[in-house]
Amino acid sequence: AADGYSRVTGKVGVCVATSGPGATNLVTGIMGAKADSVPMVAITGQVSRASLGTEAFQECDICSIAASCTKKAFMVMNPADLADTVREAFYIAQEGRPGPVLIDVPRDVQLELTEAVFPEVTAVPVPEVSQEALERIKEAARLINEAERPVIISGHGVMTSGANQELKSLAEQSGIPVITTLLGLGSFPGGHPLSMGMLGMHGMYWSNISVDQADLIIGVGMRFDDRVTGKVDTFAPHARIIHMDIDPTQIGRNVPVEVAIVGDAKALLQNLVPLVSNTPRPDWMQYIENLKRDHPSLAIPSSDTLLPQHVMSNLNTLLQEDPETTVVTGVGQHQMWAAQFLSFNQANSFVSSGGLGAMGFELPASLGAQVGRPGAPVWTIAGDGGFQMTLQELVTISEEKLPVKIALINNGHLGMVRQWQEMYFENHLKAVPVPGPDFIKLAEAYGVGAVRVTEQEDVMPALRQAQAHDGPFLIEFVVDSTTNVYPMVPPGGSLADTIEDPAMARNPVI
Repeated sequence: AADGYSRVTGKVGVCVATSGPGATNLVTGIMGAKADSVPMVAITGQVSRASLGTEAFQECDICSIAASCTKKAFMVMNPADLADTVREAFYIAQEGRPGPVLIDVPRDVQLELTEAVFPEVTAVPVPEVSQEALERIKEAARLINEAERPVIISGHGVMTSGANQELKSLAEQSGIPVITTLLGLGSFPGGHPLSMGMLGMHGMYWSNISVDQADLIIGVGMRFDDRVTGKVDTFAPHARIIHMDIDPTQIGRNVPVEVAIVGDAKALLQNLVPLVSNTPRPDWMQYIENLKRDHPSLAIPSSDTLLPQHVMSNLNTLLQEDPETTVVTGVGQHQMWAAQFLSFNQANSFVSSGGLGAMGFELPASLGAQVGRPGAPVWTIAGDGGFQMTLQELVTISEEKLPVKIALINNGHLGMVRQWQEMYFENHLKAVPVPGPDFIKLAEAYGVGAVRVTEQEDVMPALRQAQAHDGPFLIEFVVDSTTNVYPMVPPGGSLADTIEDPAMARNPVI
């Protein structure tokens, strides 16, 4: 919940847990926040100072456990230090690349009276653009103006920086198409003529091939991680790369970079845009249009049964009617279909576990998203496997009367695992069927309205019903269990090896 709240508000999310198992149960969420650059402060209980090191009941060295998944972990041994520690934790969580900080507070420190002097909140300054960065921006502008086949790849860091408008200005000023990472969805308007959607493991075919054929890539606020690049040593073989990121450790880490620019994305783009010219590139733009025409990644296969793509396509209609809608997904096939079929025109309107890929993320994160945006619709898209990992949060949704709407994609399987077993393990299916409960009765037991949909023609009426319902509502979409997610970069493959749906593939572009 703290993660979801932080992502939609840009503020620091806060979570609190008791000692021992309470603290260790936070670790997955904390690691997810670190992987996705989410500012968070986690406060944990601890045994009394005199009991430390005695293996007391629920004693746990959570600071050591959390050392690798936080920016910093504090143990407060002096009550007089608590206020300063909290202030410092909030500062660290937001400074540079955002991330989680942990504060561990022994029980007797919590109970002790002290003269608390709360320091003033210290604003986190935006780092000034260095002279070195300004020189590199000039070099980047030269490469952009000379490029014949350029693309921009936009990541989550664009939204963290608040640089959406600057990114849009760069694209429009230069005429360069924009591709996003999974967590970059919403950093550039999905309905913009220069928007090409997502790239990577399950990205659009045209996006993946365009990156493979580009002669220049401008990466802004993203990491060039393996889900974006595919096989690293074959990534973008014809391209020079300009990489702009606030974290210097990410630049050049995975792919060789021609121009490395460290700094805040908003400030860097503000300096870059005036130096860029709008150079017509008709051949390149026509090549991309041909890719879209000949490789329709969003075409839905003909079927009499209900497919997950039908649900996403209809949900996208609601999303376009109310762009303030926030969508929170779990991890799996449904996450990829949502990323492919939903078009986001507002920043921070798509929330998902990207770097860590934690199943069960969706429901608790949607609670925080709804609290952070109380007046906006929040849709949770879940798979039947991941949903059962955290479905107990239905009691919180009901208790707090949060009007979260849940689209449960039930294919009766751990779908992504089933797809890999089918494609790469000779269809030897093991431990992937998920014989779930009656989700309608389950939701109703928690006081949540619910309906089941099995036919294509009932999808939109059910979505409208949920939307109009005053309170939380769950729709169970019983979908075809054999549908796979395409496009797909095969394991060990490059973007050039992107596989299309066998039912939809056409001849390649010449």
